Amino acid sequence: MTTQSAPAVEPKTVRPFGWRDKIGYAAGDLANDMTFMIQAFFFTVYFTKVMGIDPVHIGLLLLGARILDAFTDIGMGRLVDTMKPAKDGKFKPWIRRIAIPVALSSALMFQSWLAGADYGVRLAWMIGFYFLWGSIFYTAINIPYGSMASVISEKAEERAELSVWRSTGAQVAFLAVSTFLPLVVFQGKNVSAVGFGVSAVVMAVLAIFFYAILYFNVEERIKVVPKAKGEGLPAGQLIKSLVTNRALLAIVLAALLLLLGNLLNGAVASFVWLDFYGNGQLQSVASLISTLPAFILIPIAGRLTARFGKTELGIVGTLIYVGTMLALFLIKPASPWVYIVMFAIASFGLAIFNFLIWAFIIDVIDYQEVRTGSRDDATVYAVYSWARKLGQAAAGGLSGFALGAIGYQKSTAGQNVTQSQATLDGIWALATLAPALFVAGTALSLIFIYPLKKKQVAENTAILQERRTLQA
Repeated sequence: MTTQSAPAVEPKTVRPFGWRDKIGYAAGDLANDMTFMIQAFFFTVYFTKVMGIDPVHIGLLLLGARILDAFTDIGMGRLVDTMKPAKDGKFKPWIRRIAIPVALSSALMFQSWLAGADYGVRLAWMIGFYFLWGSIFYTAINIPYGSMASVISEKAEERAELSVWRSTGAQVAFLAVSTFLPLVVFQGKNVSAVGFGVSAVVMAVLAIFFYAILYFNVEERIKVVPKAKGEGLPAGQLIKSLVTNRALLAIVLAALLLLLGNLLNGAVASFVWLDFYGNGQLQSVASLISTLPAFILIPIAGRLTARFGKTELGIVGTLIYVGTMLALFLIKPASPWVYIVMFAIASFGLAIFNFLIWAFIIDVIDYQEVRTGSRDDATVYAVYSWARKLGQAAAGGLSGFALGAIGYQKSTAGQNVTQSQATLDGIWALATLAPALFVAGTALSLIFIYPLKKKQVAENTAILQERRTLQA
């Protein structure tokens, strides 16, 4: 078996791992989510209610984009893994190169200048900017960012801290976007096109600011020796090793199902508040109350992981979510406040898994190295990233197809259209029952398929430490 040279610490003196790395890495996810969350949670409602696009066409776009991403994500991973590092590192240069393009394309996507144009023109605007933002620029910055954790530190506990802080950045972004954006873009049952346009620009500027915090505060300490031509796994063997990596396949399946559930709920949440409860601005209150409890995990997630294990905690969290969402579907409360409280409980359960997910990926990267002797951080992360995008697209596509199937009536210029009772019942099932079933699949994947429980992770860490000691 051909093996890759062991990671070597950079000769020059670098500061030790600390708060700057944690805050900087959290800022990176904040930056990503300034463009990601506006389209993940508001793309469908914006293009149906402001631009007048058929939900089925939105679904086809999202599914088609993910087919393209199968190539762009993996291609970006291989480019990062094989390209000679720059003076500022292997991963950080991509933050510097792509920060402005990804922010600009996101801002332009939500401008309503062509809302009165012919349908084909509006459709082309949506398709063009979605591909530009998601399949090109977001891929080019997210793959290096996600892979970066493996070179910030080689200590397992510090990598777990990075996962927690990255998830903290995501929670802060979600809290900000989901709490404040509905106040700006929703007016009772109607949607503000101007509010969306201004919000997208502000979020783009914030994205660039947070990318700068990431770039200037995170240190790449572990330098992987570049592979010589012909060294490492050949492409065919690499693909074979990836498709036979049980841990990677299981976490991809778990992530795909979880994202289908979580993002499907997010994609139809606006419709629940606009059409079921009749007040879109209540979405801000619901987002705030459902997100705040997750911050309890910041000081305790590391200790809980050390005692019980990441996988074990993830199983408990997903089961909390499933049970609460099923109860919510059956109760169907007339009071929005009952919905908010129950959804907060479900969200806390999901946060337990989400706060640790990036540490899962590093465990999978280590597992791949144990099996093959080659460390392909960006490639493994790219496979997982594509699965996340596939889940995002499938949720958006499913929401678009499902809204059409239940008879949802689209509108233009942000004006609300009264929906039938059958349609309202369908919206409720999409927001509660469907997510519960998808996340139940995540729990089953972690229980029965994913092999990296606490004991196995410790064994893999010991194996890699021994190998690197011998190669030093």
